[in-house]
Amino acid sequence: MSPDKLPPRTAMVVFLVFAFAYFLSTLIRAITATLAPVLTQEFSLNARDLGLLAGAYFLGFSMTQLPMGHWLDRFGPKRVIVCFLMFAVLGCAAFSMATSFTGLLAARFVCGVGVSACLMAPLTGYRRWFAAGTQMRANSWMLMTGSLGMVASTLPVQWLIPVVGWRGLFACLALLVLSCIALIARLVPKWGEVVMTDAPEHESKPGYAEVWRHPYFRKMAPIGFFLLGGQIAMQTLWVVPWMVKVTGCSSQQAASGLFGLNVAMLCTFGLWGFPAHGLPAEDCMRID
Repeated sequence: MSPDKLPPRTAMVVFLVFAFAYFLSTLIRAITATLAPVLTQEFSLNARDLGLLAGAYFLGFSMTQLPMGHWLDRFGPKRVIVCFLMFAVLGCAAFSMATSFTGLLAARFVCGVGVSACLMAPLTGYRRWFAAGTQMRANSWMLMTGSLGMVASTLPVQWLIPVVGWRGLFACLALLVLSCIALIARLVPKWGEVVMTDAPEHESKPGYAEVWRHPYFRKMAPIGFFLLGGQIAMQTLWVVPWMVKVTGCSSQQAASGLFGLNVAMLCTFGLWGFPAHGLPAEDCMRID
């Protein structure tokens, strides 16, 4: 076993801790779809406001992605995700106390920043800590965990609203994220020293332009933009308003429909992990 690879028991603990963080991140991302009718009523929101609310989250999320790659390689997933999750705590707390649409908007932006490392940080760690054949299963099951968070954002949230209210829900999320930070700080290993290459000092480091020019990126970017972007937009915002306003569903029925959609995704991601584990290691690592 390579010195960087984790023993199976430790690897399982690390996976579960990171999975908990990603579960919370997708729950925070998707919860506004279920809360849309409640927020619309309390703050007199329209479709444009709901779109801005989702856009603020993804703006904060996307703004960190380019520098995050450098930070993850330099500081490691543990330090990066802990720092970012502190913003998620602040965002959830601010959302629970918001008294205006502007407050909701700012809080969602901070939430987007705060959870923006919850997938890429684990994937960076798995690259070093897990065997190549295990990485594909771990990656697939991380996506499954994300779908589980979206499932939790539907009917369970709908059931809890009358009990604790939407403000109480976000206060509880802030506490859960705090507990996740404590678990990561205690259980995830340190990144260690970064091994530098023997490239000459005068040689320039590769930048993002190299990524933009790569044929694989150009081939996959439109697919990600239109298919994944459209799916996330529907799943995390527009499905519930469409069911309520167009089909005449109640809030409970709309949450049930979104619940079924997310369960289907959860099962799909879970099943992906099994055949991926049987692929040869060199096939798991190929991208072209």
